[in-house]
Amino acid sequence: MPVPEERSRPPRPHALHRYGQNHLVDRNVLRAILQLAAVTADDVVLEVGAADGQLTRPVLAQARFVHAFEIDRRYSARLERLAAEHADLAVHEGDALKSDLTILEPPPTALVANLAYNIAIPLIMTTIATLPTIERWAVMVQRELAERLFAVPSTKAYSAVSVLVQLACRKVDARPVSAAAFRPRPKVESTFITFARRRAEGAAAPGLGAAALSAAEYHAMDRLVRLAFGQRRKVLTNTLAGAAYGGVTLSRETVRGALDALGLAAAARPEELAPPQWVDFARRAGWLEPRPAAGGLSRD
Repeated sequence: MPVPEERSRPPRPHALHRYGQNHLVDRNVLRAILQLAAVTADDVVLEVGAADGQLTRPVLAQARFVHAFEIDRRYSARLERLAAEHADLAVHEGDALKSDLTILEPPPTALVANLAYNIAIPLIMTTIATLPTIERWAVMVQRELAERLFAVPSTKAYSAVSVLVQLACRKVDARPVSAAAFRPRPKVESTFITFARRRAEGAAAPGLGAAALSAAEYHAMDRLVRLAFGQRRKVLTNTLAGAAYGGVTLSRETVRGALDALGLAAAARPEELAPPQWVDFARRAGWLEPRPAAGGLSRD
């Protein structure tokens, strides 16, 4: 849809390095990301880093409701004026990462944002883990981060974040964005990436079966995967021996047995397991409860 023409407004405050601010100024890029974001009239959008509303305004024209967070109080008056004009906009001052996003009403169904590079990973991971109502992410991030989110095993970019994001979400699209589209111009390239939450029946990753992980299972996987990748150069039999969670303590023999059942060597390292294998490993090791064979994951 067309981006509303700029009204006469005072100049935007200069970007602050401590907030990682790089404002999107290319209107053609803005139009493209709005199309990729695919916001619908049923969506409740969470936007983090609203600044002066460059993205907020066109999203408001498409969404049912928008929660706009902005930590920089220099933009407060502008955003409050915008909220006064739109009953379907709630402005939240402060750090979204220090806020309880679970109490937002109405609850968000999509995250659409030009994310500051220094908060992108924690915000994405927080919203995946704590906001089950969010079905879609459409975010501008540093190119290297976008590559890490959906990296494949045994590559430099593959990490705990890769595993955890892919267990919860599937990639939809990714488009490169030149540094020239921002002011001030960042020293890195960016990517606008969209991904969607996996749901039951047909949404699970290959090998995960029909059912997505429950919230409790995902939390347990978060603990296991982060422990393993915390020492990614070490073999799993060493890294995970003695790991404990929910009354379960892994032994070296248990880890070795679970790896063997997956056809992996006892010297396997964390980056060798694909996301579905991580879930299978966790079930075979007793970290997660096994599911019946019909669910696609069992001990046998």
